Amino acid sequence: MTRKAWDGRFKKQTDPIVERFSASIDVDARLAQADIEGSLAHAQMLQTCGILTDAEHEAIAGGLRELAEEFSRGEVILDPACEDIHMLIERRLTEKIGESAGKLHTGRSRNDQVALDLRLWCRDTAGLLDTRLGSLQTVLLGLAQKHAETLLPGYTHLQRAQPVTLAHHLLAYFWMFHRDRSRLADWKRRANYSPLGAAAMAGTSLPNDREMTARTLGFDGPIVNSMDAVSDRDFVAELVFSCSLTMTHLSRMAEEAVLWSTAEFGFLTLDDSVATGSSIMPQKKNPDVAELTRGKFGRVQGDLVALLSLLKALPLSYMRDLQEDKPPLFDAVDSTLACLEAMQRMLETSTFNTAAMRRAADDGFATATDLAEYLVRQGLAFRQAHEVVGKLVARCLDEGRRLDELTTDELVDAHPLLKSDSAGVLNTQASVQSRTLTGGPSPEAVHKQIEAARAALKVWES
Repeated sequence: MTRKAWDGRFKKQTDPIVERFSASIDVDARLAQADIEGSLAHAQMLQTCGILTDAEHEAIAGGLRELAEEFSRGEVILDPACEDIHMLIERRLTEKIGESAGKLHTGRSRNDQVALDLRLWCRDTAGLLDTRLGSLQTVLLGLAQKHAETLLPGYTHLQRAQPVTLAHHLLAYFWMFHRDRSRLADWKRRANYSPLGAAAMAGTSLPNDREMTARTLGFDGPIVNSMDAVSDRDFVAELVFSCSLTMTHLSRMAEEAVLWSTAEFGFLTLDDSVATGSSIMPQKKNPDVAELTRGKFGRVQGDLVALLSLLKALPLSYMRDLQEDKPPLFDAVDSTLACLEAMQRMLETSTFNTAAMRRAADDGFATATDLAEYLVRQGLAFRQAHEVVGKLVARCLDEGRRLDELTTDELVDAHPLLKSDSAGVLNTQASVQSRTLTGGPSPEAVHKQIEAARAALKVWES
């Protein structure tokens, strides 16, 4: 029977029901490599402080590296009796090198050990999230370069509003993901501190160089309060929040992919490789990647709520409740990474129907604001100009006409300030080209925005 690390004080074995209920090894097994990395740094520090002999350190370090390789090859059997991955590693190390393995836990507790492993895992994961976000940005930038002059109706309230370009629309998502990456970088500035050496919650009286282990593991320093070190999970909640906001942006993009791929919009044709069919309707092509992404947002948002609820009433310092921080963290990260990858593939392989976009941009009253702005340039107050054009729109609706179908004479008759050249502003292409302000949709402004986006990517690469 496997002995517990704490069973010296107990007279009875753990009830099997309680053992199954409290075990977390099936969840935290993915922390194995982080646990070994932290243990290697801790062992090195113990040697420097004179707690481990050179021979003991060499044996422990060698055994840990062997274990790391075994985990990489999937050769380690998870034993629920070990409670968690940390105790499994300690037991396997003991089997490899003998009782000297017991010295590895000197000056630390599972409390600071778990907190350390989680920070190391989160740090690596944040890097992976950043890489995936960068890949998606690169795809969006490439599409923007291709479609800098492709006309598209812009929408407010899901009603056609003003003409823009497809590049301008896609770059809006580029900047959303840019902020997501910035948020991850900001997260690291707060999260990159080491809890190791805080032990259970009050540190240790044994020789312990927390600054050394922090440096070895690439942290900016040790957490300055030992109680905060073992109980803090802000870094987990913040990372899941970052995932939640990234998923919000992905879900918005997914919603548009669903809409744009309908026959009603017809702006996007999904490649067969990223779509599915119907088991009963032979004609169907369904946007499952986008729909699943939209659906998975709810899971990630729920993960964030679960974490915040878990933390809201915990007195200092460590509580076993914190064992439940990992399922929502892992789920949020896994879902976000999967959606980033799948949505990128959908964008890479699908086709934008530019002719349909152009027809939609030309149809209706998308240049009504341009006509109002023409009147403003002639000296009319904007509110009066708005009313004049609004009446023209109402007239066109009654007559079943488009605004750009009004003749020059009809425009001139509508208001004294509408001259013979006023019809020109109703042209969709002219409307877009006139909006050259910074951040505007004109090809000229979009090309500047593309250069800014390209520069932003280079900053991340450096």
